[in-house]
Amino acid sequence: MSRSARTVIARATGATVAVSRLWPGRADRLIIAPHDLRTADATRAAEIYAGRFVFAGKIVTCHGRSIFDLEPPSEDWEVALLGFGWLRHLRAADTALTRANARSLVDDWISNPARKRPLERRPDVLARRVISLLSQAPLVLGDTDGKFYRKYLRGLTREIRYLRFAMFDTVDGVPRLQVLIALCYASLCLANQARHIRVATRRLSDELQRQILTDGGHISRNPGALVELLSDLLPLRQTFAARNIAPPPALLNAIDRMMPMLRFFRHGDGSFALFNGMSSAPSDLVATLLAYDDTHGVPMANMPYTGFQRLDAGTTTVIIDTGPPPPPNVSQEAHAGCLSFELSAGASRIVVNCGMPSTGRDNWRAFARSTMAHSTLTYHDTSSCQFVELSAMKRLLQGSPVSSGPVNVESYREAVADGDLLTTSHDGYVSRFGVQHRRVLMISQDGGRLDGEDTVTLAPGARVRAGQTDFALRFHLHPAVKASRLSDGRGAMLVLPNRDVWTFEALDDKVDLEDSVFLAGNDGPRRTAQIVIRQDSHHATSVRWSFVRSTSAATTNARRAARREPELPL
Repeated sequence: MSRSARTVIARATGATVAVSRLWPGRADRLIIAPHDLRTADATRAAEIYAGRFVFAGKIVTCHGRSIFDLEPPSEDWEVALLGFGWLRHLRAADTALTRANARSLVDDWISNPARKRPLERRPDVLARRVISLLSQAPLVLGDTDGKFYRKYLRGLTREIRYLRFAMFDTVDGVPRLQVLIALCYASLCLANQARHIRVATRRLSDELQRQILTDGGHISRNPGALVELLSDLLPLRQTFAARNIAPPPALLNAIDRMMPMLRFFRHGDGSFALFNGMSSAPSDLVATLLAYDDTHGVPMANMPYTGFQRLDAGTTTVIIDTGPPPPPNVSQEAHAGCLSFELSAGASRIVVNCGMPSTGRDNWRAFARSTMAHSTLTYHDTSSCQFVELSAMKRLLQGSPVSSGPVNVESYREAVADGDLLTTSHDGYVSRFGVQHRRVLMISQDGGRLDGEDTVTLAPGARVRAGQTDFALRFHLHPAVKASRLSDGRGAMLVLPNRDVWTFEALDDKVDLEDSVFLAGNDGPRRTAQIVIRQDSHHATSVRWSFVRSTSAATTNARRAARREPELPL
């Protein structure tokens, strides 16, 4: 094992802190602090000490006032502030000054319980704050006296009490799991909580069995849910061990199933496939999580319960959405991306979905969830899923869940002489237009070629209305890919960051290069390009296309055939 690997594992498996060592006379109250796996940046401690709070791309300067009394610039910024996750940056600096700063900020919050901020009691925000106050207790209590210690405990128990009441009004899905995880932490970290441990463990076990599917995916079908949940579940397992309490089997089984899914959704550059609300995933956090994976095996090819397929050949990877939308109660972030795919070669992503931004999601939500924001077929400029749009209903349902979409999504894969063949279809357009979408993908054995065929077929007994026969195929390109249209209009040359060249070909159809947007960038939305093929099902019901890795000779010919077009600014 390399030194770097040993370092990652050492950091990932840091032991739970015994708070009772700090306050041995108070071991009957707060006794341990769970480990925090999320990445900390010691340089941000100086900003916080200077009164500059940078969250979600926004900066607020205190100017001597309490940060909790200032108007937040955005909801994302306020969620980050009230979650107290920023305490980990102060702990990373580990100086007397930062400890005093942390103590002062926490004291400011605890001393003013009457502040009525709408978001502070939102269950998921409250859960994050409880976990942060528990895990960062060594930072806050390290140099303090008994008076503040008692004050800290009173404030903490107050938050836990609020959380127990909020549990009954929590949105289904990840927020509900976060609340139950936080309550498990609270019962384990405080002494004399035997009854609460039993209750919290039982409720968490039931919820994990319901939300974590047999293949390890989350019921929401969002890959980002795995990162969020494992970041809390892995330290929770350690916390049970630190208390000499056997972790519940449901917790251990959920972790064992979820870990392989991390590898399933990863491209060669370490990024996650962009499906169902996924944004950029912190690569260092993912590396830390993967340090817990004892198998270190290759990703599985088929996740039938979550509804995804993966094709691997050589250094080429294709990840395909082959599942219906999640249940309505957990579909607030679900996308209309059925049969969309992402393509990568080595460390270069080629075809992507637009994804979701990390912040400012409301500005892009409608577009990001639409089918046209995904690399698949869009019929008559309509999404394959419909979402609740009435404001009154969205308030009642606490979001905009899926109201209708594909019901029957079929997929069949087989090994053929030249590679692997995947045949998929969905009926998301049958109820409105009477047509089904069928997609066939074949990857060559060496990974140098991906062939596809998209077909629109009339459903049995259906009739197509005049003027509703148009469809479009879209292949959104990663911003790092430089695209040039071929002179014959039947393809495009794609130059990857490592200077490899791929060619997109559609011999029977005209190919256009149009503007697109990549929403899941680390630095916010970025302009990019998309390959678009438009067709009318009256004239042709299918489109055949291919992505081909170019040889040196083919690359020269492609460059000669490519028409010079202005590059899109990145």
